[in-house]
Amino acid sequence: MHFDQVPSELEAAKPILEKINEAGFEAYFVGGCVRDMILGQAIHDVDIASSAYPEEVKDIFEKTVDTGIQHGTVMVLDHGEGYEITTFRTESTYTDFRRPDSVTFVRSLSEDLKRRDFTINAFALSSNGDVIDHFDGLNDLKKKQIKAVGVARERFLEDALRMMRALRFASKLDFTIEDKTRAALKELAPNLEKIAVERIQVEFEKLLMGQAAGDALRDMVDVDLLGHMPGEKGMITAEHVSHLANLLDKKQPTTLPVAWLLYLGTASLSSEELSKELQGYKLSREIMGTVKRLAPIVQAPDKATVWDLYQVNDLSDSLLQALDILEVDEAVQTHVANTLRNLAIRSPRDLALNGGQLIKEGLATPGPALGNLLKQIEHAVVFNELDNNAEAIRAFTKEVE
Repeated sequence: MHFDQVPSELEAAKPILEKINEAGFEAYFVGGCVRDMILGQAIHDVDIASSAYPEEVKDIFEKTVDTGIQHGTVMVLDHGEGYEITTFRTESTYTDFRRPDSVTFVRSLSEDLKRRDFTINAFALSSNGDVIDHFDGLNDLKKKQIKAVGVARERFLEDALRMMRALRFASKLDFTIEDKTRAALKELAPNLEKIAVERIQVEFEKLLMGQAAGDALRDMVDVDLLGHMPGEKGMITAEHVSHLANLLDKKQPTTLPVAWLLYLGTASLSSEELSKELQGYKLSREIMGTVKRLAPIVQAPDKATVWDLYQVNDLSDSLLQALDILEVDEAVQTHVANTLRNLAIRSPRDLALNGGQLIKEGLATPGPALGNLLKQIEHAVVFNELDNNAEAIRAFTKEVE
């Protein structure tokens, strides 16, 4: 396969390849950027591999940074852009199922491509637009399948995270997993527990956001990767995941907080169990806060009071998107949306009189009683029992004295 024109991201980096070639070495675009170019999708990362060793790359270019030189990676700075150049290499055994015990630099592109995870990620693209495909990846793209390079069992024994990556790519691209690759997933699923939670989290989030997340979640259950995911065993059941998969067949979340809310916040967990699951995935405070605050409402949206919704109104978009994906009764969704839209105030700061003003007017004194008074005012305003204007709040204050 040949491309006369390449995407602008690759066109901008072509001078890097050409300069390496002029110095007597080989250089290619490799991996996902080539795959995405072939599929006509947006390119996010430009990866370059070369037969030049790290020190040779540094001799070719004036401005470089040793971003991972022990693994053969040097960043070249060019016109304000940074491009990572990684030397062709082979890898030794992976005794920890995560990283090679050692790497050996080589001059052969084919040797380098052998260590890639899947055939659709094992492409190389020359500076003149020729696609190099040693593992029939183009055919797998046509078949829309995820297939391991070489022997699937060996690839997953090298790095157990590749099992999650198989599901992630299947979700992103709406591809199926080839039979031998699937069999290796099922056999080696327990090895996922040897992988750092943070690495699993990244792949799983991409899976949840993919166009075929439903199929990928069913695959996760089928090959029993679910049983080896982070968190407490048995907390997230196959039945829950299968139900979520059916929902995600129709609509997908557009943000990570919503994705986690759907996965964990609807799993009928107690508040304590939910906190443990969120911590088990080492999620950000923002995501954990969103899930914990919205979980009670998405589990029983028809029982949510105006006060409940007022307390989470800053998360309105996430809540409404989750209710839509969960196929909550349309009347309930409309009620929730209208309640959120018509709230008298959004926070205590919106009250027409604050504590300082009440003290200044002699309507209150500093101390715990003032806090209780302000909470009563806030509550009455939210429930539309009190108009949010200074005169009404003054009258209310005098009545509760």
